[in-house]
Amino acid sequence: MAEDLIIPKGSRAEQYAALYPQIQGLLAGENDQTANLANIAAAIKEVFGFFWVGFYLVKENQLVLGPFQGPVACTRIPFHKGVCGHAYTTAESIIVPDVALFPGHIACASASKSEIVLPVKNQVGDVTMVLDVDSDVLNDFSAVDQMGLEKILGLINEAWQ
Repeated sequence: MAEDLIIPKGSRAEQYAALYPQIQGLLAGENDQTANLANIAAAIKEVFGFFWVGFYLVKENQLVLGPFQGPVACTRIPFHKGVCGHAYTTAESIIVPDVALFPGHIACASASKSEIVLPVKNQVGDVTMVLDVDSDVLNDFSAVDQMGLEKILGLINEAWQ
């Protein structure tokens, strides 16, 4: 597949539906995790224009910054801190409509207003990384984003099984 994305018009659900096979194409035949995570983050940011999209990987008993798109970010996040830490410790996706109201939110960038974080689990159910997506718009994420991003994250598990 060419490294150009077709950026669809329409609802977010339609955009996720169009993005999914394009990400499948980007991952096809490539087994380098860093390259794949970088392309996933870039594709999501390019299609939706979110403020920040990236991965935090489980390393050294904390979450460590991985491939991302957007402004400079926090490098290390303790498992029990912030929205990313919450998604890691609960092993569940979380949507935060207003990050200023989330207890213990880590403000890596003051422009971030809302956030969705999704855990990525290995085949035995351990969280190995989280996908963090920030918006500079309040209440920007919904169940549509959660479902679309969870489906995309399923491709990560398929790629490394």
